[in-house]
Amino acid sequence: MTATKQRAQRIAFPYNVIRNISSPEDEKARRRVYAGNASAEAYRELPEDENVRTYIVTAEGKKRQRLTDVHRRIRDTLANEPEEFVILNSGIVIVARDVEVDDKEKVAYLRNPSIINGSQTRGELNHYFDTRDERSQTFPVSCKFELVVTDDDDLIGEISIARNFQNDVATLSIVGRKGILDELEARLQEDDPDLQLRKSETQRSDDYFDTEKLLQVITALVPSELWPKLKEADDPKKVYTYSMKSKCLKEFRDIYNKAKDSTSDGHEQAKALYKFYLDVAPQAQALYEKWKIHPGFEGTGIRAIERDGRKVVDVPDGIIFPILASLSAFAKKAGSKWRISPPAVFSDIEIIHAAKAQYMNVAHSNPWNMGKNQAIYSSLFQITNIYKKVGAATS
Repeated sequence: MTATKQRAQRIAFPYNVIRNISSPEDEKARRRVYAGNASAEAYRELPEDENVRTYIVTAEGKKRQRLTDVHRRIRDTLANEPEEFVILNSGIVIVARDVEVDDKEKVAYLRNPSIINGSQTRGELNHYFDTRDERSQTFPVSCKFELVVTDDDDLIGEISIARNFQNDVATLSIVGRKGILDELEARLQEDDPDLQLRKSETQRSDDYFDTEKLLQVITALVPSELWPKLKEADDPKKVYTYSMKSKCLKEFRDIYNKAKDSTSDGHEQAKALYKFYLDVAPQAQALYEKWKIHPGFEGTGIRAIERDGRKVVDVPDGIIFPILASLSAFAKKAGSKWRISPPAVFSDIEIIHAAKAQYMNVAHSNPWNMGKNQAIYSSLFQITNIYKKVGAATS
C-alpha cells in the first residue's frame, strides 16, 4: 500500500544541517532534493514502507543473529569509530510527499516520509542506541541523509530499486581482482578448505571471511623485528590496527607488491614480512575468534561485554586489540614458519586482569577509548615482553 493511500502523516525530523541541492531537472519535474546530516536518533522512528529492503536482522527470542557482512561492518564502525561514522557511511535516503523546513528550530516536517535506502544502516543505529545500557558510554553519532520530495509514486519505486542495487568499486575489490589475496586465502584453506576470503564489496554473506579484519589482526601480531616503521628498540605503534581497516589493507597491498618485485626498495624486508602474513594467517583468525569469546572475561564485570547469561559471546574489539598486539612479543619461528608461541609461564588470565585495569583506570571503562590509547598498547606489550624474557631464561 503506497503512502498516498494511507492516512497522511506529518513527522518532525530534527537535523543538524540541511541544504536544497535541487538540480534544474528536479525543478522542471516539480520535485526537490535536500542533503544534510542529523543525529542518528532522528532516524529511529522513520517509516520504511516504500523501501524494497527492510532491516533483515529480526529478533527471534534470545537466539543470536547471524549478521551479514554489511551489518558487521556498520556495527564495527559504530563500536570502534563512532566519530568517523558520518564520513564512512553513505547515509540514508528518505522520500517525502512534502516538506516544511523550519531552519530556526532546525526541524523538517515531513509528510508521509519513508526510508528508501539505508534500512540496514538505520537498523544498526537503533541497535547501537538500544544496547546503550550494556555500555558505559555511547558516543553521539551523526548520519548523512538525502531527502527527495515528490508525490510521484512510480518515481519513488524506481529510486528505491536503483539505490538498493548500486555497487561501489573500492580498494578491496581492486586488491581482490589483482590476485593479491589469493596466496593468503590458499594458506587459510590449508587448515580449512571451505574458508573463502571476501575479495570484493559485493561478497557480503556469511560465506566469506572478513579479509580486512584478518589483516588488522595479523598487522597487530607483527613482531618488533619485522615492524617496518620501527626506528628504535621500542614496542611497535599498533594503535591504528584497531580501527583503520583500510590502512591495514593498503599496507598489505604495498607489502605484497614489494615482496613480488625484486627490484623494489625494501624488497627483502617486504618479502620477510609477507611470509609472516602467510604463516600466521590461520592462527590470527583463530586468536581473534578465541579472544572475542574468551571465558576469562567471565566475572570481570566489564559491562561492554555481550553475554548470554554468564557466557561471554562478544568482547569489543577495543578491548581485545591491545591484547592481540601485546601477543606479538611471542612471535617466533618454529622451523621455517612463524608462530605466536607464548611461553609456558604465560597465562591468558594475567593479561586479561592487566587489560581490565587499563580499561577501567585509563580508558574510563570505554572500549573505544581503550582501542585508541597507545599507552595501553605499550603497557600490555611491556607485560608480555617480560614473560617472553622469563620464558627464554627458563627454557
